[in-house]
Amino acid sequence: MPNRVAHFEIHCDNLERGTAFYRDVFGWDIQGWPMPDGSTYWMAMTAPKGSTEVGISGGFVKRPCPAPAEKQGLNAFCCTIVVDDFDAAMAKALEHGAIVAMPKFALTGMAWQGYFIDTEGNTVGLHQADANAK
Repeated sequence: MPNRVAHFEIHCDNLERGTAFYRDVFGWDIQGWPMPDGSTYWMAMTAPKGSTEVGISGGFVKRPCPAPAEKQGLNAFCCTIVVDDFDAAMAKALEHGAIVAMPKFALTGMAWQGYFIDTEGNTVGLHQADANAK
């Protein structure tokens, strides 16, 4: 099925506490991946490699700003959706009332990535696989 959710991100005030919670509660395999800027991206594998279990894997990121106040609403799972054509998908989202949160950028040698804010204020990622992205 096209346009499935392919990746999530959980924002954390304290990455050590956040990753420990999901590792301990759900048994996720959480590993650090070095990023070009020197930071670490904490990848969460929610099923063993090669598993046929239905579901998605994701990651943990440092919350870039204060969390919403209690009872103010969702305080952030950011899902990324795999699309065949990043530009067409972003254009369609904008056509339906979204705004760009982070413009398209290359995950070098892997994909194109970018984010929009939907009509409800949720941040959503778009991901187009492309080994030639740079």
